[in-house]
Amino acid sequence: MSKLLYKDYEIELKYNSKLKNTYIGIESENKILIKTSSKSQDYILNLLELRDSWIQKQFKKQQTYTSLDMNLEDEVLLFSQKYSIDSQEATLLRDKLNRLRINSPQKIMKCYDDFYKSRAATYLNERTEFYSKKMGLSFDMIKYRKMKSRWGSCSSKRVLTFNTELMKVDKNLIDYVVVHELAHLKHMNHSTDFHALVEMYLPQSKQFRDALKHIRLR
Repeated sequence: MSKLLYKDYEIELKYNSKLKNTYIGIESENKILIKTSSKSQDYILNLLELRDSWIQKQFKKQQTYTSLDMNLEDEVLLFSQKYSIDSQEATLLRDKLNRLRINSPQKIMKCYDDFYKSRAATYLNERTEFYSKKMGLSFDMIKYRKMKSRWGSCSSKRVLTFNTELMKVDKNLIDYVVVHELAHLKHMNHSTDFHALVEMYLPQSKQFRDALKHIRLR
């Protein structure tokens, strides 16, 4: 694997002699991944020139998404607001200066996951109970875990599962996911009746749904 530059982009090359074609992918804001059997830089750069319009279109499309990833040394997200981190302190509390104090820097990822899970267990439980009573729908259990592809789910056994990453987004979007999953207790599909039920309790549900589609889960 090697790297080169094209315009303002970093190019990561992965060589595989068995490949018959060359593949181009967008990795991040300024990084392009190329899988190829050719080791000719001229070939790669010419290919990038030929595909430049497609590449620009992909980067532009990527900019329409909001990432939940944060700089792990500096800040975290809570209800769509950024909080700075003091990793040298010994507590895990939010203060009036918008700081979250997290200990054990060597285990900081686990601290983050535990922090979001504990927040989810409190906040999501309250919101689910609130809307459950309002909608007249009962569930058997709530689970919380970090997921890469969905915000929540509802099983046929009436078990609701919520993504702990929800703690990073706006509270209105959290309510939408809660109402969405509760509505599945009555309609295990995305029918007209299902959407009508969600809109009955959240008239702006379409707006919230569209907003969630533009947030990237990882």
